[in-house]
Amino acid sequence: MSHAMACWLTGGEVHAIEVYENAGGVTKYAGGCRCIIAPAGYLGEAFWGMVFVVLSGGRKTATFAASGLVLALLISLCYSPNRTMVYLNLCYAVFTLVFIFVEWFAFTPILAFVTLLYGVFLGTYAVADIFAHLIMHTSRRSDAYHMYQETGRCVCCQPKCIGVQWMIWAILFQLTGIWFALILMSEECQNSGWFECIFHSKFDLDFPNIDWPEWNF
Repeated sequence: MSHAMACWLTGGEVHAIEVYENAGGVTKYAGGCRCIIAPAGYLGEAFWGMVFVVLSGGRKTATFAASGLVLALLISLCYSPNRTMVYLNLCYAVFTLVFIFVEWFAFTPILAFVTLLYGVFLGTYAVADIFAHLIMHTSRRSDAYHMYQETGRCVCCQPKCIGVQWMIWAILFQLTGIWFALILMSEECQNSGWFECIFHSKFDLDFPNIDWPEWNF
């Protein structure tokens, strides 16, 4: 879905979105900026992982994130999906909708933990996926190789080098998500709104209940 979004944002047209049983997938498109579309798969996964982690801090924000996921899953079914993708999207959409219903009509908090689970899984899987498929091994069909071709086969932009750069970005996304999540969990934000807490709080990593080790050099 991230490839498709990058394609739309750069003026392209998406023809089909397919997901395969090996956890891979293909987005068939025309037009758009390939230099933005190519990294959108791995980096988009890490970015949305960060977003889900941040939005998991509140009931309304978790509901917003979960509803957005359901909407994205259903929209992607309009672009010639294969059978595997139909099954996966419908299962995750129903699964998420069930927890939204439970959150607002039966038991709370539960949706925040589901949203956090999505975020942690997406971010962790993005880093592991980049390391396994772009750094340890590479393929001429990979997004990193396509980026290598777009740069004119520059020596400094070998597929594995691009994989390292993308993994650094993916890790930074996760650290950013953790940072904002810690802000939302701080005592200062207990009685504040989400936006007020994010943009106006003064937060440091001085946790009085944690005994940090002393390093003597």
